[in-house]
Amino acid sequence: MDQIKIGKFIAERRKLKNLTQAQLAEKLNITDRAVSKWENGRSLPDSSIMLELCEMLEITVNDLLSGEVVVMEKYNKELENNLLEIVKEKERADRRLLRIETVMGFVSIALMLALCVFAAYAPIEDWMRIVLIIIGFIPVLVLTPFMIRIEQIAGYYECKKCGHRHIPKYSSVFASMHRGRTRYMKCPKCHERSWQKKVISKIKD
Repeated sequence: MDQIKIGKFIAERRKLKNLTQAQLAEKLNITDRAVSKWENGRSLPDSSIMLELCEMLEITVNDLLSGEVVVMEKYNKELENNLLEIVKEKERADRRLLRIETVMGFVSIALMLALCVFAAYAPIEDWMRIVLIIIGFIPVLVLTPFMIRIEQIAGYYECKKCGHRHIPKYSSVFASMHRGRTRYMKCPKCHERSWQKKVISKIKD
């Protein structure tokens, strides 16, 4: 999606309605700075207010995401392109989240190992060794719930039995055995347990 084009389109429709950025922002219960960011192409309207914005500007969501009023002859094609772009953006965001999870895991484990090794070999008192070991485990304990959350929501898990791709519950991911990003879970479709691998796309290649 072309954010610059979308931004100019929002500004054009706002002016057609004789609204200032501040007036539009007030109607949407947001700041005029947010409207300015849209119109300058620095961000897109949040999905929670997109319908309300489109209603005020008298356009469809498809018009908004296309950056122009879509004529009926092009409507289905533009809708298909916009939906495809949304799917691609989710996949890009999921990949970023999984990279962040990898960094979080590496940093927390490296810090824990470094402190444990230092505590084991440094000429310090026993109580200090215990304190260092406890401190070493804190990042792992704090970051693990966040990493599991990323594992849950980023991408999908593919059932080895029926091939169904799904986003599992947090409790399922938390309680499952795993080998890297492959987890032993129950499929919500066939209800069979199998080692389900992490995939990015909802649709099979």
